[in-house]
Amino acid sequence: MQSKPLPHPLGVALLLVIATSFGSNHIAARAAFDHGVSVTTAVAVRSGGTALAMLALMLALRVPLRLPALTLARLIAIGVILAVQSWCLYSSVARIPAALALLAFNTYPMLYSLLSAAAGMERLARRALLAMPVALFGLALALDVIGSTDKLAARWAEIGAGVGFSVAASLCFSMVLFLSARWMRSVDGRLRSGVINATAALMVAAAGAFSGQLAPPSDHTGWLGLALLTLFYGTAITSLFMLQPRLQAATDTAALNFEPIAVLFLAWAVLGQSVGLHQIAGALIVIGAIVALGTAKR
Repeated sequence: MQSKPLPHPLGVALLLVIATSFGSNHIAARAAFDHGVSVTTAVAVRSGGTALAMLALMLALRVPLRLPALTLARLIAIGVILAVQSWCLYSSVARIPAALALLAFNTYPMLYSLLSAAAGMERLARRALLAMPVALFGLALALDVIGSTDKLAARWAEIGAGVGFSVAASLCFSMVLFLSARWMRSVDGRLRSGVINATAALMVAAAGAFSGQLAPPSDHTGWLGLALLTLFYGTAITSLFMLQPRLQAATDTAALNFEPIAVLFLAWAVLGQSVGLHQIAGALIVIGAIVALGTAKR
């Protein structure tokens, strides 16, 4: 039986908490990368840790673990996409300031809304269609790529690889949410998170072992960062999978775009990273546009 949708304000409030937890995971990840941890190790550990925690919780609560073969196959497919998304996003965070990486990544609620509309799952309002190009302008401003051709070329040479990884991660995560909403509404969120993250962990660990890219932390700070990124990510992704079936619309996920704002403050306080005033203005334009998307009449 499908769960009753949550009141819109409560759903948005919970999404804001989840967004902050996702942002904290990326701050911890950057600290781990600066102390010896490889991207492959971070993805494998966080996904594997989440899967093991979910397994222990479900065994303790006696949650049924059996799934139809088709459902299991679909969960594994989503897990493969999540593995690619995780590797791409951490690769971005390792190359450019975390706030910029997360800002480019957080175009995924727009992509998810477009996919949902294209599949006939819901209809986009006019305000939503107007908000999308405004968000893209804000993103260009935040990434500091507006200006002369020479400036664009120089800036892109500096951040292009990181932004490319972030956009690829956005595409992948929008597919994770779309397929999860389309196929997995009746599957327990804890079981969904466990299978998807176990698949991602096995895939990334195998690839890392084959390529020799599994690097452990070099000191206590690295180990702390690795533990915290696993805790924050596991809490956020599992909570999102449990909450998603109870949201009133796909555009409610626009609230997750609080994540870059949280990261701006966390990166300043923890990592000493900063961005210019015009980049902050661009970030606020992005957030405002996507909030407009999320609050559009449906």
